[in-house]
Amino acid sequence: MSTDVLPAVLADLRSGLHRGVVVDSPPGAGKSTLVVRAAAELAAGGDPLIVVAQTNEQVDDLVVRLADAVPDATIGRLAAQDYQAPARIRDRPAVRVGRKLAELPGCGIVIGTAAKWATVGDRVWPWAIVDEAYQMRSDMLLRIANLFDRALFVGDPGQLDPFSTVDIDRWTGLTWDPMQSAVAVLLSHHPTMPVHRLPVSWRLPPTAAPVVARAFYPFAGFEAGTVAGQRHLEFTARASGTASAGPLDATVDLAADRGWALYELPARHAVRTDGQAAAACAELALRVLERGTVAYSERDPAGVPVTADRIAIGAAHRDQVAAIRSVLGTAGDGITVDTANRLQGREYDVTVVLHPLSGRRDASAFHLESGRLCVLASRHRHACLVVARAGIPELLDAHPSTEPVHLNVPVKFPDGWEAHQATMSHLERLRIRAVS
Repeated sequence: MSTDVLPAVLADLRSGLHRGVVVDSPPGAGKSTLVVRAAAELAAGGDPLIVVAQTNEQVDDLVVRLADAVPDATIGRLAAQDYQAPARIRDRPAVRVGRKLAELPGCGIVIGTAAKWATVGDRVWPWAIVDEAYQMRSDMLLRIANLFDRALFVGDPGQLDPFSTVDIDRWTGLTWDPMQSAVAVLLSHHPTMPVHRLPVSWRLPPTAAPVVARAFYPFAGFEAGTVAGQRHLEFTARASGTASAGPLDATVDLAADRGWALYELPARHAVRTDGQAAAACAELALRVLERGTVAYSERDPAGVPVTADRIAIGAAHRDQVAAIRSVLGTAGDGITVDTANRLQGREYDVTVVLHPLSGRRDASAFHLESGRLCVLASRHRHACLVVARAGIPELLDAHPSTEPVHLNVPVKFPDGWEAHQATMSHLERLRIRAVS
């Protein structure tokens, strides 16, 4: 659907009436495809442009995709001094890597992280494209705004906001609050700036798109780009049949059939690195491998094996990630295990999620953050298996949302408390209880 939106986006950008255009994208809506096609179209006009991303991995992904989409263009990869180009960058002769702009002469498109662009100040480009703009802090945008005349800002409003490890209350409500996202500041200062939306997710299946849209995108819904029956999972190995593996296999079977499954552990207040929950996440991911799962989809109608690199386990904290990796051991080599922050923007066939509120005594602002759960629940193309201790709805009822309301701070939608309630309401109908 991004190909339908692109002409209108470029028309607004080229009209000269606005310094920027915003494109909101739900998970898997073709945001990267839009960025690549927009860059190719602008570069085809003969004007040089820059592309800004937030991490080195995002930059490298865009470099590769642009090199494939525009094989005749010379693409510059602006990098830090200690950057080591991966093979996928080194193997493309049309890509040049430079630590300074002077090392990238003749490059019509130059791509780098926002942090690297903030060190450049001696040139102005007619165009810029900012990827993952909702994850860019407003102070970073201020540092690079002098580099371009007009910009296209593309991002997902439902994902995690910029975050900090230091206290940020001192800036709350101020117009120059550095922790606001770049898009939030843009739209507050330029309310007439055009905002386009991508209405279709090509990642989430029909079993997931309505759930994620209702919980996390209540005012800008979207639908799945595929229809029921186009994707399904099959198994080439039988379930083990043992009592201990029975609930695990039942959870995998339910997720394959319905797109979701909740593996519910007994209610208990647990430490953050809950050993039983970590083991359940690892065992579910391994069962997907051991069952010889095959994924059928519009991309692969004949089916392809769901290998380890197509499975991810997501959690809220790094120590939880370490605990799950420890349980996986060598049997889980290739399975991605990471936090929501690092899984953002990535895609897998099957995901296993340790619910942020599992085993907790309270519902803190960090664990109620809607963007964190949104990321964890929207990485899959086929199925998402959620691991949680019983009692989350009761925990939410006992801790209603009491975040203070600050002057001059727009209310964020959706509310994290409501998003968690909506998600659990769906999952409770797809529950498999673990053996006590």
